[in-house]
Amino acid sequence: MIRQTTIKKPVTISGVGLHTGAHVNLTFHPAPINHGFKFRRIDIDGQPFIDVDVDNVVDTSRGTTLSQNGAKISTTEHALASLVGSELDNIIIDVDGPEVPIMDGSSKPFLDAINKAGIVEQDAERIYFELKETLTYEEPSRKVEMLAVPSADYRITVMVDYNSPVLGTQHAQMHLISEFAEEIAPC
Repeated sequence: MIRQTTIKKPVTISGVGLHTGAHVNLTFHPAPINHGFKFRRIDIDGQPFIDVDVDNVVDTSRGTTLSQNGAKISTTEHALASLVGSELDNIIIDVDGPEVPIMDGSSKPFLDAINKAGIVEQDAERIYFELKETLTYEEPSRKVEMLAVPSADYRITVMVDYNSPVLGTQHAQMHLISEFAEEIAPC
């Protein structure tokens, strides 16, 4: 049985928001079993929580923005990637501004903070999302196409074509989640 995990102790990192220029403090906190990932906007009255859930995504134009309970949090993708790449299950993410700090533009500073806090197993079995059939998504106007195929293994393959001579076409793949720290986080 693979158990759920959280971090041993809170850890804080600080930086500037890429789009707002606001100075932001972000603190990862341990969370109880079956809590999942939740942002908490501690700079807003009532400190509303925002569940990390695809149904709460309200914008993807310049990053991933989540909204719930009258609050929004933007540029969430690098911090969230570090949590998934660390195979964490339950984390509260306190943020005192409208977006996650950009740090160096990668997931590595967030991953370093998680490693500093340490990871602890919890007394509950990990819950997995199992894809049972192929899923497709297309947005022809933006030339976006996504395909998810069932597999017994963890595997992600990405191709991005910016239609630009400067950026060109970029490829990335990951066959094991354990490859995240070395192969993906520093990007």
